[in-house]
Amino acid sequence: MADKEQALHQFWSGFGWKAYDENTVPDNAMEQLGGHYITYSVVTAALDEPVPIHANLWMRDTSWEAITQKANAISEAIGIGGAVIPFDSGYLWICRGTPFSQRLPESDDTIRKIYLNLMVEYLSAN
Repeated sequence: MADKEQALHQFWSGFGWKAYDENTVPDNAMEQLGGHYITYSVVTAALDEPVPIHANLWMRDTSWEAITQKANAISEAIGIGGAVIPFDSGYLWICRGTPFSQRLPESDDTIRKIYLNLMVEYLSAN
């Protein structure tokens, strides 16, 4: 199975785009990864300690259409009540934060970026 960090990675990797811990994005990721990828924060806690996390969707495009569709697909996968992802000593319960998604500007006008705001609770004793 997986630990907390691996469960987060598996969750973000489940949307058809390469996903990276925001601290380990390879150089030239946009060019290496076909023009799109996900970065995510890694924050963990124990039972009854909900924590905010975030992710960024990155895409080389002049339109917002495709990246917005990806954000909507992630929102739907999480659902209104959140998504539960198992790991070796418990479960990760991930819920949409408020606001859930936000378009952000980039200095390169061919890059589109959407920031996703989430809350996670680790249903685990450790």
